[in-house]
Amino acid sequence: MSEWDPILFQLGTGAITGFIVGYALKKLMKILIVIVGGFLLVLAYLQWSGIIKVDYSTLIGKIENATKNIIGGATPIVSQITANIPFAGSFMAGFYIGYKKG
Repeated sequence: MSEWDPILFQLGTGAITGFIVGYALKKLMKILIVIVGGFLLVLAYLQWSGIIKVDYSTLIGKIENATKNIIGGATPIVSQITANIPFAGSFMAGFYIGYKKG
């Protein structure tokens, strides 16, 4: 084993992991956009037909809180990934390629 083996392992693992995460994230984002869009269309129709009354200020507040919680949960993951430079660099490259392919 040479001294390059751990670095090459980190580069390969980071690139493969980044590709998988980027690809999956883009697919999940597409599905989520369709679901949220459909939900908002149903809400708009139900409000237009007089069946329900939507308090949009409360809805926006709930969405903002959920977004903050998601971003707050991702911060430790990002700090863990960036702790190792070879892994982080290849992860970002793999993520970009996976996101583009997805």
